[in-house]
Amino acid sequence: MENMRKEWFESRQNDSVRTQMFYAKRGEITGEMRYVAEIEGLTAEFIRSEIARGRMIIPANINHINLKPMAIGLATKCKINSNIGSSALASDINGEVEKALISQKYGADTIMDLSTGGNLDKIREAVIHASSVPIGTVPMYQILHDVGNKIENLTIEKMLEVIERQAKQGVSYFTIHAGFLLRMMPEVSKRKMGIVSRGGSLMASWMLHYHRENPFYTAFDDILDICRKYDVSLSLGDSLRPGALADASDEAQLGELKVLGDLTLRAWAKDVQVMIEGPGHVPLNQIERNMKLEREYCHDAPFYVLGPLVTDIAAGYDHISSAIGASVAGWKGASMLCYVTPKEHLGLPNANDVREGIIAYKIAAHASDIARGRKGARDIDDEMSDARYKFDWNRQFELALDPDRAREYHDETLPQDVFKEAEFCSMCGPKFCAYKITQNIMENSEAIQKIIDEVGN
Repeated sequence: MENMRKEWFESRQNDSVRTQMFYAKRGEITGEMRYVAEIEGLTAEFIRSEIARGRMIIPANINHINLKPMAIGLATKCKINSNIGSSALASDINGEVEKALISQKYGADTIMDLSTGGNLDKIREAVIHASSVPIGTVPMYQILHDVGNKIENLTIEKMLEVIERQAKQGVSYFTIHAGFLLRMMPEVSKRKMGIVSRGGSLMASWMLHYHRENPFYTAFDDILDICRKYDVSLSLGDSLRPGALADASDEAQLGELKVLGDLTLRAWAKDVQVMIEGPGHVPLNQIERNMKLEREYCHDAPFYVLGPLVTDIAAGYDHISSAIGASVAGWKGASMLCYVTPKEHLGLPNANDVREGIIAYKIAAHASDIARGRKGARDIDDEMSDARYKFDWNRQFELALDPDRAREYHDETLPQDVFKEAEFCSMCGPKFCAYKITQNIMENSEAIQKIIDEVGN
């Protein structure tokens, strides 16, 4: 794969702009577009046209050579993102690399490195090197780290320096909190939980300290120039996402969403790819409306949602609460789902928490694809049904989203190899298996035919 991307780059190394949107607008189909088309079962020309229109992105920094291109958009399969990252209380490069590898093993389509503690550059370098999926970041975390955790020391110059440093390393998408403006503060004061976004709260602190406009908004054109140079996609951050059901779909959230729509058009004008981040905590009955408003306000740019969580009381099980919302969001138009782990609201996730969050969201994304009627989405489910009815245990393990867990649970009580051929499991045993009883009934063809004849008469 590494040599493949190098070959693609060599053919366009003299181009002044090298973003996927730039080529798409010119009518050119890149190697990345062809690769994605094959994976998605779509034509390369269709992929090109969707990227040119802004309805699809291929986040693929020119410096992430070992990346395998993937696409995020309404026309592609629903994707999931895994968040990893160190904190000031727990920092370990090897631990973050392990999380990145676990994320890829269990099917994360992208990974966000949200590290806030330790040597951030070294952690990011190691994660990118270990990853064949796109890596995203929130540059604000390192900006604050590099100014000694004193938000008042933030300058536009330092902000741009950190953003370009991360782009050079190979980060494929940035979450930039540029849509939260000073005039929105009065709406925030009406909320039950105020600002729950880390990036958003830091921006609020800076704006209130200096009583000046959001520097990410002020310097947005400079940020676009950096993204254009390295083909970094923008994930326009929802600083004012609701962190409680009581704050869902309020004026603060929707006001910021409208600004993100304006910023999307400015990014597209410079051939920079964009997706929009979304809520948050949202009651189940409001999710569809949120998906529709994003498409309207943000011109069909891909929607990347955190959950949403459909209840506020599932501490320790928020991966389940949010996967319920994520399933509906994907069904109704979200293009990528940001996973939530069991540690949400409680602590820093470990490798096992990452696994639990990813599987919950693989289920949600797959359910979304089935609900949307995507071609071939249900094929694997039909295969699983066949394997179950045939008591083909090894095939069932292979088809499961988490083969290791499926095998582990089966083998807790029936570990011997002979039971991989058994026509029962430990739930019903050999005498009460509904599959086996049904098969025995179906084998009595004469009796079945007699019933058919009687019903027909």
